[in-house]
Amino acid sequence: MSRIAYVNGRYLPFHDAKVHVEDRGYQFADAVYEFCEVRAGRLVDERRHLDRLERSLNALRIPSPMSRAALSVVLREVVARNRIGHGNVYLQISRGVARRDLPFPKEVAPSVIVTARSLNRTRIEATAALGITVASVPDNRWGRVDIKTVGLLPNVLARQTALDKGARDAWFIDQDGFVTEAASANAWIVTADGKLITRHADHAILGGITRAVVFEAVKELNLHIEERPFTLAEAYRAREAFVTSATQIVMPVVRLDDRQIGDGKPGPVATALRGEFHRFAELG
Repeated sequence: MSRIAYVNGRYLPFHDAKVHVEDRGYQFADAVYEFCEVRAGRLVDERRHLDRLERSLNALRIPSPMSRAALSVVLREVVARNRIGHGNVYLQISRGVARRDLPFPKEVAPSVIVTARSLNRTRIEATAALGITVASVPDNRWGRVDIKTVGLLPNVLARQTALDKGARDAWFIDQDGFVTEAASANAWIVTADGKLITRHADHAILGGITRAVVFEAVKELNLHIEERPFTLAEAYRAREAFVTSATQIVMPVVRLDDRQIGDGKPGPVATALRGEFHRFAELG
């Protein structure tokens, strides 16, 4: 079956889905996006994702292209037309199409793109059962990564650097030696005494939706959590480590750089949080 994409009011075959050459998302990365997990054909945490989308749009002063209810209909329609059981749906909104110039154009309608794709759930679970390796890289991103923009070139380069080193993902390290987050996920460690540590949600990290749900699961499971920066040295000594994102849920990290984390296997905390996650997530 041919994939279907939504582009500015039209549902189109994937190979016909195109944006204008002067779309500001293409030329300036003047756009925001959201990824939402699809589970059993239903959107996971749609409300939280649309809340964050609204914050991102407001931060960049991009007007909402349609009502929240209408946008929800489009997301569900794209999922349905692509017959997605397990996968994700991607939404991107740019400032629109205008003559190439830095200032905001006047009276321009935002551009909206929605795509969806299936993921191999068995393969993802097999990866989680083994855990992943990550490599540390300097954090050279701009100062407002809490806004979910499409300006992801540093993330692209970080992920490729990790792959070149034989790792699956990268952890950004700031100028003070603290871990900020992964290339496309939030970073966590479990200390020797069982405390969960993750950086507080400031301008240096994206406030992950999966991260927020994990906070709820942590309370239910009576685990202790601290929101604070942690150093690379702390991460090396951690009993466990993991990342959280809409595509990976809770993914154990078993190796960081050339160091084994814990016993080199997914730990009980990450495993429990992964198993319990969807009990706390909202299914639309």
